[in-house]
Amino acid sequence: MSAGRSRFSTTTRLKVLGEQAAERVYRAQNRRLRRPPRRSRLTGRAAVLALVICSLMVALAYPLRQYISQRSDIGDQRRQAEQAQQRVEELRDEKARWQDEAYVEQQARRHLHYVRPGEVGFTLPDVGSAEPDDRRHRDRSGANRPWYDNLWDGVDRADEPR
Repeated sequence: MSAGRSRFSTTTRLKVLGEQAAERVYRAQNRRLRRPPRRSRLTGRAAVLALVICSLMVALAYPLRQYISQRSDIGDQRRQAEQAQQRVEELRDEKARWQDEAYVEQQARRHLHYVRPGEVGFTLPDVGSAEPDDRRHRDRSGANRPWYDNLWDGVDRADEPR
């Protein structure tokens, strides 16, 4: 044999390589067998924690809904209070105007057609209404008419047959 050649024959080398490979496979299998089996990710503690969280969510759902509803009601009540306060201010202003005699006189002249002694009052019929002489066709609803016209129409109608 030559010195450059290996001491072992090819057969021997193959046999050693096969044994080494078998030994590695055997060790890998032993490691796998010695490893503890994989547990599922959901442990008993995790299941209890999930149950507690779900219970809390269910227990808090109704009070949370009530809280939100009451907050909405509080907002509505505040808006109504602000509107009522504005209305009170408007009524106070109107009351103050009615304390002024000039304003009262102005309103009496406008709505009740009052005149001062010595003045002559004129009331003109509406352009769209019928002639004053034709009382049967006159608007009897009383809208946009002086109060005394409504009074006289009531007196006229009192003796009409139904």
